[in-house]
Amino acid sequence: MGTVVSIEIVDPLPDTVLREMIESTCAWLHEVDARFSTYRDDSEVSRLRAGAVRAEECSPDLRLVLERCADLWRTTDGYFDAYAGGALDPSGYVKGWSVEEASSRLAAAGSSRHYIGAGGDIRMRGTGPSGGRWRVGVRHPWEADKLAWVLALTDGAVATSGTYERGAHVWNPRTGEPATGLRSVTVVGPDLAVADAYATAALAMGEPGLAWLAGLTGEGYESAVVTEDGRAFTSAGLPVAVS
Repeated sequence: MGTVVSIEIVDPLPDTVLREMIESTCAWLHEVDARFSTYRDDSEVSRLRAGAVRAEECSPDLRLVLERCADLWRTTDGYFDAYAGGALDPSGYVKGWSVEEASSRLAAAGSSRHYIGAGGDIRMRGTGPSGGRWRVGVRHPWEADKLAWVLALTDGAVATSGTYERGAHVWNPRTGEPATGLRSVTVVGPDLAVADAYATAALAMGEPGLAWLAGLTGEGYESAVVTEDGRAFTSAGLPVAVS
């Protein structure tokens, strides 16, 4: 998936159990990468893009992702578009979905306190190592050694989409050009896959995404945004840590 994944499990479980949990989580993420990578000619997504297989012949996971991407395309009025670059690329959904699924698998295996981070996508359950909330830093979009916000939460997800590392890589489907106006969008909510897609969609919208994000609070999704000219906006319920 082109990023480093970190996993922290703080449940008081035997080392052998914790090791098995880590190994199974890594195996799942490698499986996702092998299936969904757009950089591997032998991946299922690449074979679908090349016409070597039809969608109905694909794995249940790939068919599920295609369905979810279609749902989010409708929910975001087309701003979350797995075909925005002209060919199928569900990466904007897959990374968040794979980490959300990894967390669900850990929970099913007996872990109620863990953290999984993949780039700007983070999923937490339960309390952190100190027994309090997990603290998550949101990177300053111009100064890499500084933080724009520090969030504190227990069960929840944090997804950030921005232009400060990869440049203008998200497309505005209305203009057919790279999205402009927003430098960084962070969405916090109950489901990482959805939060990730919402952050990407808002980035694609540009400044109109600010009003759209404000309408998501009723669904349990809070946000923090930095515009290209340096203005910062947060929703009222953003779980900012208190020092």
